[in-house]
Order: sequence, then structure tokens, then C-alpha cells
Amino acid sequence: MNHATTRATILPEIVRLISEKYHITEEEALDRFYTSSTGSSFADDDTGLYGQSALYLFGLFCEEFNEKE
Repeated sequence: MNHATTRATILPEIVRLISEKYHITEEEALDRFYTSSTGSSFADDDTGLYGQSALYLFGLFCEEFNEKE
């Protein structure tokens, strides 16, 4: 499985988790994720984050998001 396929497989789960936790739409959740440092790293093949679980990435996002508040 290539990196893009791996990302496409777990991204919906990450977005769903963010949407539920922060009570926002999935579109807003997707936007918040990809504008975060976690989302940026997830999109970069060199970081290897695409190979992590949705829950792990969700946790990283939450830590980052909560630091900004």
C-alpha cells in the first residue's frame, strides 16, 4: 500500500474523532487538522506519521490544539 492510500484510509477516522470531540462539522475538522502542525507532518512522507494509527494522530492533534487554547 502506498503512502497516499494509507493516509486516505485513516484520515476519515481522524476527522470523525476531531469532529466528535470538538463538536464541529467534519469539514471544519478536516480544515483544522490539515492546518495544524500534526496534519502538515501527516501529509509529509518523510515524517512517517502516515504509518501511525488514527488514535495516535488524533492524540497528537489534541495535544497541539489544546496548547493553542
